Amino acid sequence: ELGTPGSQGVPRALTSALMAFIEMDQSSFKPAHRIDIHNLLESWLPGLKIPRRDDYLAGGRWARQSYYDAIFGVSVSILDLAEVYSGLKLRIQRVRHSNESDPVPGPKEESFLTGVETSSDEFHNNANSKLATSINAAKEKIATADDLGKSAVFELKSSGKPSKECASCASAISAYKKAFAACAQVLSLDKNAFQAHWFKSFFRRNYDALMVKSVYDNVIEDVDNVRIWMDALRRGSSLRSTVPVCDGLESNYPRSILDDLDKVFSPISSTQGENSFITNPFFACPEKQKEQDIVDAIIAALFYDPSEREFIANDPLVRLLIPNDPGNYNFTIITAMGVITEGKKGRELEKAVERLKKKRGVVTVRADTGTARSVDYNANKIEEAVEQAVKLGRPYGLVGYSQGCANEFNFESLMLSGTPDQQKLLISSETGLICRQLLFSAANGSVHGPAGEAKAHQLITMSEDFFKYQQGYFSRAFISSTLNIINDILDSAAFQKFMGGAQSFFPDALKAFWREAQHMSHIPTCVLRGVLEQHTTPESLEMISNLLSKQSGSRLHDSQVHVYDAVGHPIYVKNRNGRILKNCDMGGAIQRTHHWSPLSEEVEYVKTNKDVQQASFDCAKDRHIFPFCDVNARFGIIGYAPGNEKTF
Repeated sequence: ELGTPGSQGVPRALTSALMAFIEMDQSSFKPAHRIDIHNLLESWLPGLKIPRRDDYLAGGRWARQSYYDAIFGVSVSILDLAEVYSGLKLRIQRVRHSNESDPVPGPKEESFLTGVETSSDEFHNNANSKLATSINAAKEKIATADDLGKSAVFELKSSGKPSKECASCASAISAYKKAFAACAQVLSLDKNAFQAHWFKSFFRRNYDALMVKSVYDNVIEDVDNVRIWMDALRRGSSLRSTVPVCDGLESNYPRSILDDLDKVFSPISSTQGENSFITNPFFACPEKQKEQDIVDAIIAALFYDPSEREFIANDPLVRLLIPNDPGNYNFTIITAMGVITEGKKGRELEKAVERLKKKRGVVTVRADTGTARSVDYNANKIEEAVEQAVKLGRPYGLVGYSQGCANEFNFESLMLSGTPDQQKLLISSETGLICRQLLFSAANGSVHGPAGEAKAHQLITMSEDFFKYQQGYFSRAFISSTLNIINDILDSAAFQKFMGGAQSFFPDALKAFWREAQHMSHIPTCVLRGVLEQHTTPESLEMISNLLSKQSGSRLHDSQVHVYDAVGHPIYVKNRNGRILKNCDMGGAIQRTHHWSPLSEEVEYVKTNKDVQQASFDCAKDRHIFPFCDVNARFGIIGYAPGNEKTF
């Protein structure tokens, strides 16, 4: 655990180990046979001076200074000296499939447009180019479907009919399905084609449309307590104002500028409106509402950014509520949950997983990741889950939640740079990895990490000062016993494991991982991010939410991860692999929700009356995985299962 993450080392853990090693009990040895640990370490580490505890106790020459600070400084120096060795070791131990100077893989269309192979005109006019013909056909079919869709939406709004009863809607839906098939044909010819601007934009539109449809289906079918949650969300969102968020995703989504963070929580005075929402719940009886009114209400209540809401509300793909064709998917999901989890016994998204299996035949395998364990430990557990899943003979996708996203990225990197058998787990055309889903990703760390680290360090040094003061009141034997107990705690396996797991929240610590990581370029990554508001904040998250707002200087977070960090690519490391993941990041509209959105039974014991009134934990669980599966199936990334498939 001392060498994690990325085998770079953890100063806090090394400090604890050094303190225990230096103060090791040698009373069972004769004085002549006892080892001077300080001299031994200094002989191994030329240029470093190892502090002695007696010098920092009352009466010592450094009594005013902190012994822990001194040891911590030595630990940082040791790790700095070892950085070159660690980097060399990783280069030797892991297979490198490319160099940093190699070009970033991208869609073949863009390689033509940049003049790498030939000119743009030659590419698009070459009748012998099957790929060029397919791309042109896909773009034309998307444009045709959008035109028909706009006409159909106009008829929907004017007639008030549901989309299933509208003749023009049937034509538009048929045109869109032809566009889906055309895009799937492009992907079959170029596995990186989804990275092209026009394809990524269409993919993102479909993902957001399927997000709306998933919530709409839950409302109509009265799944769990989604109707109650939507009414609470609608009531709260109508009384709040939001500021737009600049997404940064290369798509047709309009850009917006974050001007005044204080306006995020500025209330709108509307007591009369609030009462009308309470006495006349909108979602409680959806059969009494018009289809498009329900869609409007879902968009207004669910999505946070005003510019994204407007774009989604005007998109025919959303309005038409297009379902995928019936049938089972030839697909398996591997889940890795957050920093606190029961692993394979966990119940995160339990009911949603059951519904997905019943509707689409998708089997979910839970990785037996551990609570507060390192990303390397959890990656090994994900590997075990994948080895079990490939026995089904299906491709699989990774679904990570919070710290689980970092674990899954690390798993993919370790397998890709590992043995031939490990690489086969990823690249096999029949049982390999084909897509990723990130839920409230902490793969870029969290401000809670360094802030908590600073507080823990200050607490330790303050405790040290307190014990120094007590030296005049207690015997040396008592003080020695107390120090031994503290050393044993800091050097215990449980503490070292906890420190290894906590490092996944440190952006600086994750830099070592992202610097050496390798990932595949043809795997699309869907993202679900959230921003908290007063009406979506569970009472148990109020303090930690306010802490993050103060520590980060921004309220645009889900209580644990900032919205700009919860993306599908590294933010604080710029290298070739980071550009690959950014190209694969398909994004997703920011939602009004909190970090614990996937949880239900796990948080029952912290639920309060306020949470019940706000339906804080009654979120639509299906939206975390259904749109992800459906959008990848829509474009042929996930295939349909044959008549007879294996099951566990």
